[in-house]
Amino acid sequence: MQNHLHIYYGNGKGKTTSAVGLAVRALGAGKKVAFVQFDKGYDGTNEHYSERKILRSLPHLQLFPFGKERVLGPNAFRFKNEPGDLEEAQKALTKARELLAQGGVDLLILDEILAAVMTKLLTREDVMGLVDLYNQGRRCELVLTGHQVWPELVEKADLVTEMRKEKHYFDLKAPSKEGIEF
Repeated sequence: MQNHLHIYYGNGKGKTTSAVGLAVRALGAGKKVAFVQFDKGYDGTNEHYSERKILRSLPHLQLFPFGKERVLGPNAFRFKNEPGDLEEAQKALTKARELLAQGGVDLLILDEILAAVMTKLLTREDVMGLVDLYNQGRRCELVLTGHQVWPELVEKADLVTEMRKEKHYFDLKAPSKEGIEF
């Protein structure tokens, strides 16, 4: 059975949530999953992404969070890149290449890899290089998430889902809620 390249992108909520749901579904079917997060840092003490609290406990799921901490406190987030952000993105890219080359997983999720391109931590060429590596063997399902896509990437994908914001309570300055937004 052929494996596929999935893309979940857009400015709407739900890209990572969809990827987590797909991971849970794959695990429920006895599959092995690797979940690489780009630019979703973890300082080793404060866990700001609630999905990781449960993902770490799931057998047959390997979680690889990369990035420097961007959560600065309740409802405070660092948007500007700092020294070290680029290095962390390169580490995530290396891990993604390694996982694609070695195989051994049925589903590989590269969460926020497209956002890393948007924020200039990676290039389109970096992502297209991963897609080319993937297409050499297609040993697993591959999922890319983030905000923006480009025509050459869409052309290579088998499934593209856009998360489009129609309405969001953030526009009314509602605060983020643990377990819902993070």
